[in-house]
Amino acid sequence: MLRKPGLPTLLRIALGLLGVFVSLPAARPAESAPCSDISEAGQRYTICVFDARTSRLRLFLAGTDGKPYSSFAAVAAALKDRGDSLAFAMNAGMFGTDFRPVGLYVENGRRLVPANTRSGSGNFHMKPNGIFYFGGSSAGIMETSRFLKARLHPEYATQSGPMLVIDGALHPKIEATGTSEKIRNGVGVRDGHVVVFAISDEPVTFYRFATLFRDRLHCPNALFLDGSVSSLYAPEAGRDDTLLPLGPIVGVVGKGGVR
Repeated sequence: MLRKPGLPTLLRIALGLLGVFVSLPAARPAESAPCSDISEAGQRYTICVFDARTSRLRLFLAGTDGKPYSSFAAVAAALKDRGDSLAFAMNAGMFGTDFRPVGLYVENGRRLVPANTRSGSGNFHMKPNGIFYFGGSSAGIMETSRFLKARLHPEYATQSGPMLVIDGALHPKIEATGTSEKIRNGVGVRDGHVVVFAISDEPVTFYRFATLFRDRLHCPNALFLDGSVSSLYAPEAGRDDTLLPLGPIVGVVGKGGVR
């Protein structure tokens, strides 16, 4: 005949089971993907957010042979040869027919192209334009004239224009009545280390794009990178745009994101 376990026995069993559960490793929360799709004012965008303190942000222009990479695939191949991977990339500023940047470009602490303060036509010369810079555990965006006066020496920097948001205000020449619509991409920075990249998934005006950074992404300073050639490489989001050859490219080596 089977005997029912007494209270001391049941207590020992319960304590043993409790020990098993306590010893199990705690489940880790899933790491949020750096890129996501959003809709703002009825228009669609892809947003990719990185923390300069934990992400290996880099700028890429040319290989060891001096030839411009011109594509995300070429950058990814160069990184693979070094045992690294490309987790994210986007075109990083305007360039000439030789694929060289038209404004300041700093890579690994070396100034390869000087700042451009000339006047002219086109978006780059829609002053104030600005400079996106980063290195170590910080990042920022600053009007070109202010950047030069500050005598900063960042590890990486790229100049483009126009500024979209300046200290919380829209660029003075960006008007709500503007009608020019293009696929556009840009970058904003908040808190001195959170870098926010955005690309429109459909043609948008400068005004819509600038207000996206100010009102939805809460970036006090944001910089237009380019239009029409705007491209995104984000494998986790299924994006590998190959529209046209590119000049400077901003990328993230390995993984790292923040929401």
